[in-house]
Amino acid sequence: MQKNIKISKKINSYNKVLEIEGDKSLSIRWALIASQASGKSKSFNLLRSEDVIDTLKCLKKLGIKVILKKNYCEVIGKGLNNFKKKKEITLNAGNSGTLARLIMGLLVHLKCRVKIKGDKSLSKRDFLRVTKPLKKFGANFKTNSGKLPITIFGTDNPKPIKYFERKGSAQVKSSLMLAALNTSGLTKIKAKKSRDHTERMFKYLKLPVKIKKEKNYDQISIYGKKIVKPLNYKIPSDISSSSFFIVLTVLSNNSKINIKNVNINPSRTGILKILKMMGAKIRLKNQKIYKGEKISDIYVEGGKILKPINCPPNLNSSSIDEFLLIFLLAAKANGISYFQKLSELNQKESPRLVWGSKILNKMGIKNITTKDSIKIFGDPDCSIDKKIIIKNFLKDHRVFMTSVVAALTFGGSWKIFDKVSIKTSFPSFLAKVKSLGAEIN
Repeated sequence: MQKNIKISKKINSYNKVLEIEGDKSLSIRWALIASQASGKSKSFNLLRSEDVIDTLKCLKKLGIKVILKKNYCEVIGKGLNNFKKKKEITLNAGNSGTLARLIMGLLVHLKCRVKIKGDKSLSKRDFLRVTKPLKKFGANFKTNSGKLPITIFGTDNPKPIKYFERKGSAQVKSSLMLAALNTSGLTKIKAKKSRDHTERMFKYLKLPVKIKKEKNYDQISIYGKKIVKPLNYKIPSDISSSSFFIVLTVLSNNSKINIKNVNINPSRTGILKILKMMGAKIRLKNQKIYKGEKISDIYVEGGKILKPINCPPNLNSSSIDEFLLIFLLAAKANGISYFQKLSELNQKESPRLVWGSKILNKMGIKNITTKDSIKIFGDPDCSIDKKIIIKNFLKDHRVFMTSVVAALTFGGSWKIFDKVSIKTSFPSFLAKVKSLGAEIN
């Protein structure tokens, strides 16, 4: 199969209604929590990406029955701490940091040896941030200098903990919450603000969790060893996946799009706030609460002159997966934009702050980058007329998809490698882009 695509023509204007697959964060969390429920949980609109399929495969290896049909998925849980106990189990998390870190929280209670491995990209990422606090529950870890592969030696006598999570990592916080679910007593977590899907799911299931919100941190208290009820769930559309089409439309003259039933959890909508600050025309329609999550249709019109932004760092955590796209918006803005305190971007599937600068340089957009900041000198009239090659980006799906958006809106002749990367999060991405009229070879 051909591994690269070629784009040599800007996308024409369009007026479309679009539906996006289920939210990846919610899909993985639903499966993991369903594995701890007493009984059968059923989901619709589950994202069928490699990250989610790898989650289901890991659960099967741990003895959980999973039924995956065309229109739905069932996970038959056996209750808390009822994974299969073998002498040794190996789980492959593929490219998913969410899966690898969250499932560790469920494994600290499994009294056997479990090895977790991942692909080349995931194996470069830091796992000390999660193994260090999980040790406090009583588990032991054998790591590769804090990276995968990691072997977990669980304990049958886990202790509740107190922990201060300072990085603003929803994955670390969620891993600790899942570990606390299986622990007798009260676990207290002080966490820097980040995505709160796990908290919302816990609350909807009426699990004993208390959350006290402060200015920069949340105080989370969890009483463990309570029965988890099954969760039937139609998973809302993913805002991170939707953002590629939001930005594509903003950067395309005379284009309009309406994206249906998108998860607009406030901890995920930083890009919408940034777009409004930059003057983009965007509206939320038909807002409602569904099983603890806020969802909405998102209507966007393109062609507006964008204002530069000195981006408030307090929006970083709620837009962390969208910054490569936000850099494209800044490239088209009428002035200089500045983004700071972004070191967490380089802890993703690839060093994304580095790659953001590389893409801009290839496009001819001046930028000044440090280890945690970038200043972008926008050019509203930028139109590329040269060949650009994007490769060797550790198969980071967001680098690939951002490059597609750039090629379709800024022009030039682009050759973008590793199209297989989109299977980790958004397998239908290219098909949906083509449905808007894009010409991709």
